[in-house]
Amino acid sequence: MHTLLPFLLAMVAAIVLLNILGTKLRIAYPILLVVAGLLISFVPGLPMVRIDPDLIFFIFLPPLLFEAAWSISFKEMKKWWRIIGSFAFLVVFFTALSVALFANYFIPGFTIGLGFLLGGIVSPPDAVSTGAITKFVKIPKSTSAILEGESLLNDASSLIIFRFALIAVSTGQVIWQEAASSFVWMVIGGAGIGLLLGWILVQIHKILDTEPASDIALTMIEPYFMYLIAELFHSSGVLAVVAGGLYMSSKRLVFLNSASRIQAYSVWESFVFILNGTVFLLIGLELPEIVEGIRSEGVPIQTAIGYGLLVTAVLIAARIVSAYAALVATIIFRPGVIPNASSPRRRYLMPLLLGWTGMRGVVSLAAALAIPVTLNGTAFPHRNLILFITFTVILLTLVIQGLTLPALIKRSRLFDMYTEEDETETKRKIKHGLRQHVYEKLKHKYNNGFGSHPGFERIMKHWEEKVNASDESWMSPASKKIFYEVLECQRQYLTELNRDPKIDEGIIRQQLYQIDLEEERIKSI
Repeated sequence: MHTLLPFLLAMVAAIVLLNILGTKLRIAYPILLVVAGLLISFVPGLPMVRIDPDLIFFIFLPPLLFEAAWSISFKEMKKWWRIIGSFAFLVVFFTALSVALFANYFIPGFTIGLGFLLGGIVSPPDAVSTGAITKFVKIPKSTSAILEGESLLNDASSLIIFRFALIAVSTGQVIWQEAASSFVWMVIGGAGIGLLLGWILVQIHKILDTEPASDIALTMIEPYFMYLIAELFHSSGVLAVVAGGLYMSSKRLVFLNSASRIQAYSVWESFVFILNGTVFLLIGLELPEIVEGIRSEGVPIQTAIGYGLLVTAVLIAARIVSAYAALVATIIFRPGVIPNASSPRRRYLMPLLLGWTGMRGVVSLAAALAIPVTLNGTAFPHRNLILFITFTVILLTLVIQGLTLPALIKRSRLFDMYTEEDETETKRKIKHGLRQHVYEKLKHKYNNGFGSHPGFERIMKHWEEKVNASDESWMSPASKKIFYEVLECQRQYLTELNRDPKIDEGIIRQQLYQIDLEEERIKSI
């Protein structure tokens, strides 16, 4: 343990520093982490890194999916469910089929079953990579919702394909009736188990009525619980976590108090950041073992790289073709849901952008590593080559697509076609509506009984001023500057007061936290 701890601490430090560097360079941190891991792996004398697939599937995947389900807008998912469903299931299957046919035809020794195995591994785009890359450019909420919704579901569909392909390779045959019934159970059973467990866990939170620390601790173990129970019933643990996370997210105001919600956001943000960073760094560090496996099979590195390049090209082409097919189907069957474009050219360039967002990552690596080393007492056919192709696909899609996607969005000005309301104007309307609502509510409810009460008159005057005042007159930049100076003065006073041994530091920290909340409130005005 004493030798592993420095390595883990150095890894977390590297993740933080590379994220800071990526923000300054406006490059998504997953790209830098994979490249950094790749470069570190060439340092002589370093021990070879071997990743247990169960470590990624069970330790990393459930919390990443759970947090994503809490972050996504369920309202937007319902609005765009058709295209999300098509990309998450139909496009993933089409991509896996394209890779299977290519591998069966061009890679010597690859059966159609091995091709589907490879296709299931590399077909799901990675949500973290896409989100980290698109944060540097402005994209419409609808596009963001489609990409986030797709990423929640495509992991499940790709892993289902992977499981059936693994069975086909192991047994040499596929009984389609059993495969169909198993598929239905994995989808429906996984979602059903997730919803049931989500409801049970919400009731537990409400009954226990715990403090924020306990609430957050429970949320940390809940995705593992959902995943494990679903897998024990041979359904999709991924879908269980997604369904349960979506349900609990919709009920967060019911079973979590404000303190728990505020604290959980910060805790989960840091936790997921470290998990994602660790996995992407490990992807790069895994290269020496993968290369060693290729050499043991007698496959030249140049040949393996060529296969990786061709498979990457097939993946990109399949996704772009699928995006254009989705556009054509929408024009034919649902023309009313197509956003208004400023020109037909930009409308038909939009699928190209969606097709270019298919960066691969965590799930692809975990699935490739999950291939058993042996099959019926002999080495699993082409396992090391599949691992190498997967690594090549992850690296190429992250670096090539990841680095060019922001430039593509900016230079093409594709999102000028959308007429979404300006975010600042939307916030102004919401704030004004809230002020008006509070003022009318107080006036209607209390005016008769407390009309002459001095305290009530002060409250009503306060809200009346907020209704009649513009944002600029209510809190101007000069006023904000004064408020910030006052808050900083309060912090200094509390810091000096904390030197007194008779003062409870917990009370001081509570007051400092309230000051931080007040500063954030002022920033949002």
